[in-house]
Amino acid sequence: MSTDRIRLTLIGAGIYARDAHAPSLRALADHFEVKSIYSRTEANARALAETFDYPIDTTSDLEALLARDDIDAVDVLLPIERIPDVVEQALEAGKHVISEKPTAPDLVTGRRLLAHKSRFPDQVWMVAEQYRYEPAYNHAARLLIEGAIGRVITFQWMVSKSITPESPYYHTSWRQTPAFQGGYLLDAGVHHAAALRMIFGEAIQVSAAATSIQPDLPPLDTLNATLTFQSGVIGNYGATFASKAPWQGFLNVIGDEGVLRVDRPELIVERPGMEPQRQQMWEVHERSTVTMLRDFAEVVRGEKAQVVSTPEQCLQDVALIEALLRAAATRQTQAVERIV
Repeated sequence: MSTDRIRLTLIGAGIYARDAHAPSLRALADHFEVKSIYSRTEANARALAETFDYPIDTTSDLEALLARDDIDAVDVLLPIERIPDVVEQALEAGKHVISEKPTAPDLVTGRRLLAHKSRFPDQVWMVAEQYRYEPAYNHAARLLIEGAIGRVITFQWMVSKSITPESPYYHTSWRQTPAFQGGYLLDAGVHHAAALRMIFGEAIQVSAAATSIQPDLPPLDTLNATLTFQSGVIGNYGATFASKAPWQGFLNVIGDEGVLRVDRPELIVERPGMEPQRQQMWEVHERSTVTMLRDFAEVVRGEKAQVVSTPEQCLQDVALIEALLRAAATRQTQAVERIV
């Protein structure tokens, strides 16, 4: 087991690299040393490098970067459609890989990537799905297993997020003209799929309707669905990115003895005749991106066997969203393909 810092390069210097990964890497300075930052616009890479308190070189030459022998791992923070090719190149170059969610933009590409990874069994590949490390969803799953609200009957989760010109993500060029299915319904939807699967297990069947409200959020921005899980739980999930309302929506789980509300980062359990029990998860737990990157470091160092957020698990998230989009397009109930 090595306790040396992992020599890491960031491939991508956009909003999420700046606002989430870079701060988390600075908080994990005993685990990671950022050696280099790549961006096609090198000025963006230089600006991000300056947020660290030690020198970091920058480049717009990806091929030369991957050929370096002083880099152990790469953190791929690129548009969804570019991720698969760069993951393949990084694995072939002998690097451990963190890649932003999703595993791939579709199941066909994802299965190809998993087959490619099988050629490199000694390298770690983690998909950066931070909802798998979010304490609110993890604790909610434990409470349900412990019977906090009795037998789970059903749930409702309607996510309302405003994507307007005031949103920093609105102006991302690859989101304005997405080259992948579903637009924001996939981009953000895989987060929701991860949380739902963590809490309720595998979804086996879905029906859905989807539409476009705002033409500047192509191809679809609103979905409503009914999901059936292998456990027998049925529930409703929906998402819209066309509302200007600030309300993000909470997950409401109904059991035969009470109700569990997940309003991240707060959990609320209500049972008849009892005062509501509230827990603020971020008061006692670190943020999910820090936990996620530490998980990657511990596996690379040999301190544990496997990351929580595997490419297979995250491709199953894609399978769920793909089934929802297929159900909406065909207006027919669809089975969810199984990856794991």
